[in-house]
Amino acid sequence: MNNSESDYEEELEAFLIWMKDAGYTAYTQKSYLADVREFLEGLNSKPLESVKKLHVVSYLTSVRERGVSDATRNRKHASINCLFKALIELELLSVNPAAGIKKSKTEKNREPVYLDEGDLQRFLSAIDGKYRSRNLAVFLLMSYMGLRVGEVHTLNLSDYNAERRLLRVFGKGRKWRNVPVPEDVAPYLEQAIKERLNPWRSKEEAMFISQKGRRLSIRGIQGIAANTFGRFQNGVPEAHRRPYSSHKLRHSFATMLLRKGADLRTVQELLGHSSIQTTTVYTHITSREKEEAMARLQISMPMMEAPATK
Repeated sequence: MNNSESDYEEELEAFLIWMKDAGYTAYTQKSYLADVREFLEGLNSKPLESVKKLHVVSYLTSVRERGVSDATRNRKHASINCLFKALIELELLSVNPAAGIKKSKTEKNREPVYLDEGDLQRFLSAIDGKYRSRNLAVFLLMSYMGLRVGEVHTLNLSDYNAERRLLRVFGKGRKWRNVPVPEDVAPYLEQAIKERLNPWRSKEEAMFISQKGRRLSIRGIQGIAANTFGRFQNGVPEAHRRPYSSHKLRHSFATMLLRKGADLRTVQELLGHSSIQTTTVYTHITSREKEEAMARLQISMPMMEAPATK
């Protein structure tokens, strides 16, 4: 433990207790604590009750100057805001200096990177190795049911109802949602459950187990995806490779549904978005689709007049 941590040991412990009680995932707890520790380190042992908005803004500015994305800067702001909110609720502080600071504007109109159906087939075909049935099921849940990495990680065996072909998913905002399992996906999920690796603890409920016998971690899923995407893009020149990641499978699911005419509200429910505004990012249209739409127009124009001659 470094000096800054020992100075704020009570506050950090209180923050962790608050996050656990609020139901934050282990992954979020770890991320928020890392952000908060970085912030506290720059305070030079200043008591938290003396921290002003200026100190928070100064830290966030230094973060941006390091070249991190707007999304990362906003997450760090959320972590610090959460810390002060927790300490106020636990009656250790009375003021939140992180409140009221504006978020960085992220690029709202940026089109998500996704795979079309042909690419998805090729990606799924690139899954191989000893744990193929497990990894295939993981990526089918993401690409054909829209699950987030963290949601796959938290799945338990009891969350799947094989009789009703329904999966109970614990999502963002600590909300549950039921997602129907497509008829073609169900056999792969059931095979993965049947071939599930033996867990290290006999009472382990996790649906997906790592080779070490523990719940398959978020980092583990991301690593398997990175390796598979590497094989998927094998032969593609480095300059033309796309920045694929496991989360792009969820993008692909949303894009496919909307292109097949699914209602935006239904897609919102399936993805577990609290706001429909988040879902609208998937309504991107390609140049080819624009050209095809324009080509369908039946245009009847009046005859052009011949240019007048002098």
